[in-house]
Amino acid sequence: MTKCFFFSITETKNWCHRYGFIKSGLRSTITDLKDGTTVHCWVPKNPIHTKPNLLLIHGIGANALWQWGDFIPALVPHFNLYIPDLIFFGDSFTTRPERTEWFQAQCLIRVMEANSVEKFSLVGLSYGGFVGYSLAALRPEMVEKVVICCSGVCVEEKDFKDGLLKVSDLEEATAILVPQKPEKLKQLVGYSFFRPPPMRLMPSCLLNDFIESMCLDHIEEKRDLIRTVPRGRKLSDLPKIRQRTMILWGEHDQVFPVELGHRLKRHLGDNATLVVIKNAGHAFNSEEPKEFLNHLISFLVDS
Repeated sequence: MTKCFFFSITETKNWCHRYGFIKSGLRSTITDLKDGTTVHCWVPKNPIHTKPNLLLIHGIGANALWQWGDFIPALVPHFNLYIPDLIFFGDSFTTRPERTEWFQAQCLIRVMEANSVEKFSLVGLSYGGFVGYSLAALRPEMVEKVVICCSGVCVEEKDFKDGLLKVSDLEEATAILVPQKPEKLKQLVGYSFFRPPPMRLMPSCLLNDFIESMCLDHIEEKRDLIRTVPRGRKLSDLPKIRQRTMILWGEHDQVFPVELGHRLKRHLGDNATLVVIKNAGHAFNSEEPKEFLNHLISFLVDS
C-alpha cells in the first residue's frame, strides 16, 4: 500500500498515546491467565488507596490507546485507572475458542484480581459495554457503578431481521467494523459520527496507513466477536444488574439506535439513568468529549 509520508501517522499517534499514558502514571502490563490467554492492561504505577478504581473498556473500533488516550489527563486526578486491551486487540490474545462478551468479562475479572483490585466502577464503550454489563452481572460484589455507552446490550437476534439496525446484514456489519479497504473505513466513520469529517477529501494512503496499523491483526477473530453478539440473543435472557447505572447515548446513533438505550432503561428500571447526547452519533465521546467527561465525573465522583 502506498504511504503518504516516509513514516506512519497512525503509529506516530500510537506513540503519542503511549507517552501520554506513561506520563499520566500508568504502566503497561501483561497478565498470563495460564489457559492460553494473555491480557494486556495499563495499570497505575502507584495506586492511591483514597481514590476509587475505574475500569475503562474500549469497543471494536480501536484499541485501548486510541479510544481512551484523549481522556486520560482528565480522569487520572479522580481515579486509579485500569485500561485493558480486549482479547484480539493490542497485545491481548487467546488460543481458546470462546468469542462471547462473557468470556471477555471473565478475563477482565481475572486481570483485576491479579492486580489486587477488590472493588471498582466501569465504563464500557459500544462493544465494551457488552463486556462491562456481563462483568457487572458476573461479579456484583466487585463492581460499584456502571456506565454503558452506546452499547446495544438489549439488542435481540430478531432486531436484525426486523430492520431495527441500519446495517442489518451481519456480514456487511463485520466488513465495516473491521475494515480492510479505505471505502469500508469511510463507511465506518460515516456511521459513527453525526458530523463525520470529510472523508472524501482524505487521501487513500492515510486510510490505508490506519488499516495497516490497526485492522490487520486477528481479522476473523474480531469478526467472530461481532457475529457472536446477536446469536440467540433475547431480552428475556438478559440479567438485570443491580448496580447504579448511567446509560449514555448519541441522539443520532446509526450503529445502535437510541431506542436500544430506552429499552435498556426500561429493563433496568429506577436503578438506571438514561442521558441522550444531542447532536451526536455513535462516537459521541469524540464528538462531545467535554459533555462526555462531565457526565462521567458527575456520576462516578460527585454523586
